[in-house]
Amino acid sequence: MGTATLPTRGDEAWRYSDIDALARAWPLPAAECVVVPADGHFARTIFQNSGSVHTLDIAIGTGATAAIHILNIGGEYGRVELNVTLHEGADFKLGAVQIGGGNQNLEIITTVTHAEPSATSSQIVRSVLAGTATGTYLGKVAVARDAQLTDSVQSVKAMLLDRSATANAKPELEIYADDVKCAHGCAIGELDPMGLFYLQARGIAPADAKKLMLQAFVAGVFEGAADEEMLTEAALKKLGDLV
Repeated sequence: MGTATLPTRGDEAWRYSDIDALARAWPLPAAECVVVPADGHFARTIFQNSGSVHTLDIAIGTGATAAIHILNIGGEYGRVELNVTLHEGADFKLGAVQIGGGNQNLEIITTVTHAEPSATSSQIVRSVLAGTATGTYLGKVAVARDAQLTDSVQSVKAMLLDRSATANAKPELEIYADDVKCAHGCAIGELDPMGLFYLQARGIAPADAKKLMLQAFVAGVFEGAADEEMLTEAALKKLGDLV
């Protein structure tokens, strides 16, 4: 973790965390370190359904690829932190969904460093929040001075089912190279009332209409995952519990 003492909300990476819940889990397990060799491939599914903190440090070698899929839905406090370093021509993909209700506090924190040229990264994060739940995504993409021809994109969207729920989103770019293609998009909103009306006018019950729209909202995030079916089923069950 690189954290010797319990963090506070004054620490940027922990500013929206449930520090009381974190204290009950302290000290945290050490980060898992993964080195993907040149031209290798690494894939991992992280299913956080019990209230825990996962930290994964990944170094992706020249020409190698890594794909991470996350479903963050369980416990009073659940956090997944990824620290990724890409070398020349490497590729990193993240597909993540977090779904919370009640007073849950769920977080996905990423730092993706393009250390060498011609690497690519893509991050897709979707959050659905109800009750007084809090969902947070803090995602930093850092492009080193020599990492020309970097191509990086972040797509971050959150859906609030209740006005009492909170979504925090901070996609961040730190770019020192001048020949790059980096973009991020962020949106936080509510279910479209006209869309709900359209479905209900065709005989679909209100709860089912909401569930259909939420299914569409998270659709495709787990595409390509080895555990795609399991992740999708667990996500749909959690969505059904919320509506």
